[in-house]
Amino acid sequence: MQNPAPIALFVYNRPEHTRRTLNYLKKNLLADESRLFIFCDGAKSDIEKPKVDEVRQIAEEAGGFKSIKIIKRTSNLGLADSIISGVTQLTKEYGKVIVFEDDLLSSPYTLQYFNDALIRYADEEKVMQVGAYMFDLNSPKLPETFFFRVAFSWGWATWARAWDNFEPDVDKLMTSFDAEKIHRFSVGGSMNFWKQMQEFKAGKNNSWAIRWYASIFLNNGLTLNPAKSLIHNIGHDGSGVHSNIEDTYKVKIAKQKVEFFPQDVVEDEAAYNAIKHFLKNRKGNLMQRGIRFITKIKAKYFNKN
Repeated sequence: MQNPAPIALFVYNRPEHTRRTLNYLKKNLLADESRLFIFCDGAKSDIEKPKVDEVRQIAEEAGGFKSIKIIKRTSNLGLADSIISGVTQLTKEYGKVIVFEDDLLSSPYTLQYFNDALIRYADEEKVMQVGAYMFDLNSPKLPETFFFRVAFSWGWATWARAWDNFEPDVDKLMTSFDAEKIHRFSVGGSMNFWKQMQEFKAGKNNSWAIRWYASIFLNNGLTLNPAKSLIHNIGHDGSGVHSNIEDTYKVKIAKQKVEFFPQDVVEDEAAYNAIKHFLKNRKGNLMQRGIRFITKIKAKYFNKN
C-alpha cells in the first residue's frame, strides 16, 4: 500500500502493557510499511520515573516498522493534552493518523482496516472517525462494518479535515446542546456521555475523548466501526489512571481481514439498536452487579498487597 497512515502510540508508565501493545502491533500487515510515532509522557513525580524510564527503554528497543520516532516529553502533559497535541501534529503533517494507547492489543488486520477505510472515506465529510474496537454485541445480523454516532476511543483513526472540527472548550460544546440532543448524544439514555461532559466541566475528569465525540456529534458526523472487534483493551486491570478493574468490555479479537465497507453514509439502525441494548444492560442484574463489585474490591486489595 502506498503511504499508509502514520501511527501515534501514546505511552506513560506501564511497561508490560506497552510491550504487549507493540508486539501485537508489529505483527500487523502494513506494520513494516508504516511510520510509528511513540509519544512518551513525562513522569508526574520521582516515584513514577523508574516505570516511565522503563517504558522509554522499551520504545527505544522497538522494531518492525518502516520508521520509529520517539517523542519524549520533559514534563507530564497528561493523556488528554498528549493525545490532542500528538494527533494535531501528525494530521497537520500527514493529513491522517491512526491512534493507539499503551493498552490495546490489535488483530493482524487492524492496520489494513484503518488504511482501507481512510482511503475509501477520505472525501466523505460526514465520516469523521474510523474506530476498531466494538463491544461483544452477539448480533449475527450486523454487517461487517457500519456507521454509528458515537466515537469510541480504543484504537481509532481520522483525517485532518475531521480533526479540524475538534473543539476542546467544553463550554462552547455544552451550549450547543438542548434536551433532544442530549438524549440522542446519550444513545437514548443508555450511556452517561452527558454526565461525562458535566464531570469534565466540574474538573472531575480530563477526557479528550468525550469532547471529540461531542465535536463529531454536533457536526452531524458519523464513525465507521467493525461488527467484530479488531482491538482488545487490556487496561481494565486497575493499572491505568483512567481505568477501573472490570471485564464488561472484554472481547475476542477478530482474526480475519475486513472486506465490506458500506457505500451509504448513514447510521445503521440494527447496529444502533444492538449497541443501545448492550449499553443499557452492560452492568447486568442486581446479583451480577453485586458480584462484580465484590470482585473489584478483592482485586484492588490484592493489587495493594
